[in-house]
Amino acid sequence: MLDIAAQFVTGLSIASILLMVALGLAVIYGTTGVINLAHGEFVMLGAYGAWFAQTFLGLGLIASMPLVFVAVALLGLLTERSVIRWLYARPLDTILATWGVGVVLQQAVRLSAGGELRYVAAPHILDVSLDLLGVSVSAYRVFVLVVALAAFAATWAIIYRTALGLRLRAITQNREVAQAFGVNADRVYSLTFAYGAGLAGLAGALVAPLKSVAPEMGTAYVVDAFMVVVLGGVQSLFGTVASSGLLGELSGFIAYLSNDTIAKAVVLLAVVVLIRFRPQGLFTRRGRA
Repeated sequence: MLDIAAQFVTGLSIASILLMVALGLAVIYGTTGVINLAHGEFVMLGAYGAWFAQTFLGLGLIASMPLVFVAVALLGLLTERSVIRWLYARPLDTILATWGVGVVLQQAVRLSAGGELRYVAAPHILDVSLDLLGVSVSAYRVFVLVVALAAFAATWAIIYRTALGLRLRAITQNREVAQAFGVNADRVYSLTFAYGAGLAGLAGALVAPLKSVAPEMGTAYVVDAFMVVVLGGVQSLFGTVASSGLLGELSGFIAYLSNDTIAKAVVLLAVVVLIRFRPQGLFTRRGRA
């Protein structure tokens, strides 16, 4: 039973990272329909932002998180207004354009910060272990889970409890009718893309103490994020949470029985099989709201 509890806790840790990385993509992809292949690079920039703030500004991780969110959100806003805005009706072009943006960002970081691995220290206050279900777990991993759930709650509140969210849902349902009622679709899409990019940057800052920071680190994260979002049903925020938990626990238990490489392969195969028979994802809504 202790082994089962340990793997459950491990799965929760993986799920919290998946949720944090996928949440920004769920906002962008689920509402604007943009397949943002630069999402992993926004995650990478968040990790480098945390490293920069810690190395050159003397800021701890927690203090740097708001700055990282704002900085990456502004970059997302610039990307949307300069590139993405002209391609909303051309989905294949957005794939190519965002892939190109990702390559440019990755090489820009490589040229400016170097290609060697960087490291970010976790906050000293969280450098302890906690007892969770009888299992010793890092307090920092619990912190990541709490922040991920708080980010989800904030995102849900913005979409379903604010005027911006109401306009966004109206545009998602019928852009022409929403614009006829005076909704500025371009502005709403810009703010949505910026918010999703900011969430990606925040995710990068959070995973930086757990993973080595490198220019190519975002590549793996964008694949995981798309798996979570597609499995969760694209437009369902609760589906994103559920699919993060499902994939996290599945990865944890398979890795325990075999190894991480086999776990990744089995999880990817399971997602492919599931979307073959249920392309709309596991969690869908009857209508768009």
